[in-house]
Amino acid sequence: MRAEEHACRIEEREREAAELHFELIDTLIVWWYVRFCRIHHQRTLTLCCVYEKIAHSETSQKCPAVLSLLLPSSNFAVSYFLGLNVIFYVRWISSRFWMDVNDRLGGDNHTGNYLFAPRPSKEDNCDTTSPFGSSDDNSNNSTDGTPADQLVKMMLMNGGGGSVEVMDTSEEPASYGSGAASAVGNKELPSTERMVAMMHLSESAPTLSTDLSGLHSTRLAGGGDSRFPEDFADVFARFDHLGEENQICFIQEFLLRMNQYQHGEVNSYLKPLLKRDFVSLLSNLGLHVIAEKILFKLDAQSLRSAEQVCHDWGRVVAEGQLWRKLIENNVRTDALWRGIGTRRGWIKNLFRKYPLPQIGDTYYRQLFPVIMRDIEATERNWKIGNHTLHKINCRSENSKGVYCLQYDDEKIISGLRDNTIKVWDRSNLQCSQILTGHTGSVLCLQYDERIIVSGSSDSTVRVWDIARGEMLNTLVHHCEAVLHVRFQNGMMVTCSKDRSIAVWDMLSAKDIALRRVLVGHRAAVNVVDFDEKYIVSASGDRTIKVWSTATCEFVRTLQGHKRGIACLQYKDRLIASGSSDNTIRLWDIECGACLRVLEGHEELVRCIRFDNKRIVSGAYDGKIKIWDLQAALDPRTLASSLCVKTLVEHSGRVFRLQFDEFQIVSSSHDDTILIWDFFNNTTVSLPQPRNQSRSDNPAGNSSASGGALPSSTAKPGGVAVAFEP
Repeated sequence: MRAEEHACRIEEREREAAELHFELIDTLIVWWYVRFCRIHHQRTLTLCCVYEKIAHSETSQKCPAVLSLLLPSSNFAVSYFLGLNVIFYVRWISSRFWMDVNDRLGGDNHTGNYLFAPRPSKEDNCDTTSPFGSSDDNSNNSTDGTPADQLVKMMLMNGGGGSVEVMDTSEEPASYGSGAASAVGNKELPSTERMVAMMHLSESAPTLSTDLSGLHSTRLAGGGDSRFPEDFADVFARFDHLGEENQICFIQEFLLRMNQYQHGEVNSYLKPLLKRDFVSLLSNLGLHVIAEKILFKLDAQSLRSAEQVCHDWGRVVAEGQLWRKLIENNVRTDALWRGIGTRRGWIKNLFRKYPLPQIGDTYYRQLFPVIMRDIEATERNWKIGNHTLHKINCRSENSKGVYCLQYDDEKIISGLRDNTIKVWDRSNLQCSQILTGHTGSVLCLQYDERIIVSGSSDSTVRVWDIARGEMLNTLVHHCEAVLHVRFQNGMMVTCSKDRSIAVWDMLSAKDIALRRVLVGHRAAVNVVDFDEKYIVSASGDRTIKVWSTATCEFVRTLQGHKRGIACLQYKDRLIASGSSDNTIRLWDIECGACLRVLEGHEELVRCIRFDNKRIVSGAYDGKIKIWDLQAALDPRTLASSLCVKTLVEHSGRVFRLQFDEFQIVSSSHDDTILIWDFFNNTTVSLPQPRNQSRSDNPAGNSSASGGALPSSTAKPGGVAVAFEP
């Protein structure tokens, strides 16, 4: 009996020690909890109480609930949650220790997992220990309660006066704490109700997701709102009587007291209020011109969507003729649009001072997709090699071969091996004029609106009147064949087999003076090109040399080709060169780096041209290759995918070629000129002009006379000016 009594006494003491241990832990938690709640405003108190509720929820509901609160919460709320879990972790370690003691003593599991222990109900008669200390949830008759209860009361009461201390903040009114005050002041707090007062604060206050729009509408209506006490009506009334500046300052003070999540809620409410239909407002105010200028900045897809927004937007688009202006802008800036307009004939309806009365905005809106289909078909033809071929037989009498050419929409001018320059009419592909005077093969030429400049194997450079076909000037400087000539903006550059480059000042056809001779190449200089910054030359010595246009001083040498360089083009900062090593190289002129090597030709690459989309090259193997320029400039693109198409029609060496958005024109040793036309020649149905509503012709002008087309539209091919033959 004494042994049993001794064992029971030891068990009872250990139980008392465990209860005292948890009372101390509870006291620490409550002190830490209330300490931080007193420091910060009451909204944080609300969040902390919600966290307490989460701690006592089922395990499967904890993670999504905590995440949904932590993401928009303030930094303090997050730090509080982390700190609270640290203390709960200490409690859990302690509970595991005392659980082992309890198991050893054979007792029940009332000292189990303290962190997520369920709160006992008043109907439960079992003696379970609360997560907050006391083992008796129904002990409402005690005067003082547990030490943790006393600490809560001491820290929540103002000196035992029976009212809860509420922080002075603008976010929560002090009247919300009255319910908790009576709960604390008139009733002892058992362990299971230790946090009820603070939870009451959170339940009685408005939630974070308060509908601001509902508050605004209620206030304007002058009605009451159960979310606010009655004395808030006076606050709203005073706010309404404040001046505009004071109202802004008042709201700014409110915003400073709110956390990040609340700022997001306010922002989501303000966004729709800040939206304005500026197009309709400008139109209704008579400022439709400004609205038109704004919508004119849109692309075609956006413009089509804009005119469907509402009647006002559609009226601005129609009255402003924005579809016509969009097409005109594309014609001005894109040679492909300009060429399609000329070939299809709709370009005559553009660039008029007064729009035609029978053509309204509907016509241009329907015309736009027709143009886009033509553009897509043309680009597709380039990729698959679908073309229409036209052939000119030069029928040279003595020696065969066409060494150089240049063309526009009306004519093709070619230099032949038989010492003549022939002009061909594009309409019937017949020779309309023959210029004679050279005593050797015409190796190079270039022309503009007034003159033709040609270089020959007779070592001379001759200037011709393009209209009358008369020779105007003969320049004798080089001592061997003139292999290439270029001129623009009052300056001309020639190169020769004598290894020199001559720079000329060209004031007029008859007033041409030598400025400078550039020497540096160790073999014949086969080609030159220049702009306002650099002169670029390529030679049989396998090098490309760069010179300053302004000072004619040497800048740098580009090396990489394994054999002599036969052709070259320079544009912006890109150089494309072709060599007798059968390769094409792309260079950056500023740093001198080789960007890409294109391989595919089987013999010497004799001619090369490029634009913004593609490179076209011709070689002594009789083939013309089309390369994707943008892909070539991308180092990630495989070399095998760079050549888009290979054209084989010439039976001899390809000497010279030029191309534009629709066609390639090439000449060969087989004494022919071939025109490869990639334009979509299928018949298309253009929209028919018809009488429109008055809104489609706001000017009301019936004059059909239009202004002249810009000079840039006269030659859609865009190759007649300053292009190397």
